[in-house]
Amino acid sequence: MQPLDAEALYATLRDGVRGLLKPEGALVGIWSGGAWLAERLQRDLGLEGPPGVISSTLHRDDFGSRGLASTSDPTQLPFDINGKHIVLIDDVLNTGRTIRAVVNELYDFGRPASVTLAVMVDRGGRELPIEAAFAALRVELPEDQKLSLKRGEDGEYRFSLRDRTPPAEGVA
Repeated sequence: MQPLDAEALYATLRDGVRGLLKPEGALVGIWSGGAWLAERLQRDLGLEGPPGVISSTLHRDDFGSRGLASTSDPTQLPFDINGKHIVLIDDVLNTGRTIRAVVNELYDFGRPASVTLAVMVDRGGRELPIEAAFAALRVELPEDQKLSLKRGEDGEYRFSLRDRTPPAEGVA
């Protein structure tokens, strides 16, 4: 597979998100790559205030094996989500399990009018019936590969594609 041009995909995502935003809409980025994207989208689309940031940590179905991250829960919703049209932003959509967890977390804070998902890359491999309303790129990747968004010190995005490491012997 040829390297993905993350900056070009960001521009496509920005244009797609512009079309998804509704009056009384707000951006919420999924920690961490989606949060980076939402922060830049908020600025580039000229939206007021900071975007929301949401974590999947407390609602993950694999919480028992992953536990809490070393930092506190990064969920920050600096606005009332009740009645808002939320555009949920993520970098890479794979199984759909993170999205399920994030939607559960979002509803802990209130009841939005709607939730629409926009992602930079939809890599296939769904385990749940979750679909992005907009994906800058749809590509099939083998399950043994992990696609991650990275942000450089200059703010530029790039993708890292590597083999997933199998769990250590005796670790579930």
